[in-house]
Amino acid sequence: MQAFTQHMGVAAPIIVNNVDTDQIIPSREMKRVSKSGLGDGLFAGWRYNYEGMNKVSLRQSFVLNQPQYFAASIILGGKNWGCGSSREHAVWALRDHGIRVIIAESFGRIFYRNCARNGLLAIELPAEQVELLAEHTAESPQSSRLLVDLVKGEIHGPRGDIFKFSTPESDRNMLLNGLDYIEYTMQFEDAIDAFAKRDYVARPWAKL
Repeated sequence: MQAFTQHMGVAAPIIVNNVDTDQIIPSREMKRVSKSGLGDGLFAGWRYNYEGMNKVSLRQSFVLNQPQYFAASIILGGKNWGCGSSREHAVWALRDHGIRVIIAESFGRIFYRNCARNGLLAIELPAEQVELLAEHTAESPQSSRLLVDLVKGEIHGPRGDIFKFSTPESDRNMLLNGLDYIEYTMQFEDAIDAFAKRDYVARPWAKL
């Protein structure tokens, strides 16, 4: 998995509260046997016009379909973003579309953890700061990019503003080193083995 230290990109505003994982990727779009291609189903209910169950065209009113946001790799969100079911496909679809960062007031708990485990940085900021970033980037999305620095815990806005953020240490470790959750756990292999040996001595009956 690609390590995350810094990222600069266009930020698209989807500042809606309680965006759930079924809106991020509807269950009907989860038919692939790999993560590749899931981006096609990202926000399918919002991105496409339909005839019956068939996509027929892009819905121009949706932000990611607007030319200035075609290359967006950052999303500005609202409160409780990524709530609902625990489907990991929601994060996979975002990554497959090219999203590397989501900045929102708050996140669904499981979605937040799934982000770090799949190389996507989720950042919580006060609502007024998210709104300010959206206002500034909307002035000229292509030239007003955000710089997100995970090492320093900073977001550099287009007007020179700097917003500080924090990330749980385990999530920060995974992202900075490009680790999935299994690879992160294996960093503690010696400690796990030592515990298993001590436990075998203390509770041999538990291994029968």
